[in-house]
Amino acid sequence: MNTRIEQLIAYMDQREIDAVLITMPKHVYYLTGFASDPHERFLGLLIPRGAEPLLIVPALDLEAAQAASTVKAIHTHTDTDNPYEILSKLLPSGIRTLGLEKDYMTVSRFEAISRAVGAAVYADIDEPLREMRVIKTPDEVIRMKHAVRIIEDVLQAGIAQVKPGVTEIELVAELEYQMKKLGASGPSFATMVLAGEKSAMPHGVPGSRAVREGELLLFDLGVYADGYASDITRTFAIGDISEEQAKIYQTVLQANLLAIEATRPGATLASLDHAAREHITGAGYGAYFMHRLGHGLGMDVHEYPSVHGQNQELLRSGMVFTIEPGIYVPGVGGVRIEDDVLVTDSGVEVLTSFPKGLTVIG
Repeated sequence: MNTRIEQLIAYMDQREIDAVLITMPKHVYYLTGFASDPHERFLGLLIPRGAEPLLIVPALDLEAAQAASTVKAIHTHTDTDNPYEILSKLLPSGIRTLGLEKDYMTVSRFEAISRAVGAAVYADIDEPLREMRVIKTPDEVIRMKHAVRIIEDVLQAGIAQVKPGVTEIELVAELEYQMKKLGASGPSFATMVLAGEKSAMPHGVPGSRAVREGELLLFDLGVYADGYASDITRTFAIGDISEEQAKIYQTVLQANLLAIEATRPGATLASLDHAAREHITGAGYGAYFMHRLGHGLGMDVHEYPSVHGQNQELLRSGMVFTIEPGIYVPGVGGVRIEDDVLVTDSGVEVLTSFPKGLTVIG
């Protein structure tokens, strides 16, 4: 049995949880090595206390599950079977407490499971899974570095296509083509390219806006590769930009560097946000930095922990998250500079290496 399942069983023993049912595909992958997208079909990893875990998969995924899963007891269901009846037959008798991923579970699925299981208590199993996922193993770090290398190569290829007149959406198409060409399974979120005044929209949507001289151009993009995500933001100048735009850029860059410098085991997540935010506020742009400093990164592009000014959780070696301060001034433009960082025993390793000095294109 793999160590991750053993950790989960230890948690079950402590909390007297009779069985756990994992239905989130990424958690099934995390615990068994079997990755799939079952769509609307039922996928479940059943872990009873005192018995071997077993996997319930759609019949069309059986061969892939047999090849990849560390859990070798695999049961299938066809599209005309009721998977909850199969679940009911596989459960040990006398299940009083069943653990579920409550953040992921839909009401309709919970009702179906509840009818099949009939437990008295449904415990939330998200906490131990979150605690496991927040500390990355050396293998996970290798995978994330691979995803970072791909996205940086994608970005390099993409900016080579930048010239006045090219549209945001044309650049998005080139970037997402390069993602597949360079080995990613796909983007880790909707690729963002925002030109001129649209760069001042933190969650702007790329469209037909054309790139023009004398403005800022913001790229925010990432990929999934080997099951793990990368996420990077860089902002460029198109030709000569104004003094204020250059000042905004340098302010964000310094905030980024200060937050990275503050990253070390034992520091609070809040202290990183404060380091960046105090610098931006001191430069007169505090009102224009309206989001948290960053977010956890791993199998999901946004995961635990949240890096904001109220989070007093201590940094631990193995955590991976983004540091992405930004300033967004309507009518002037916006700058965000985002890096992916790993907390190490001695401090921090910045996984992203794409240059951050103000780069002029054209």
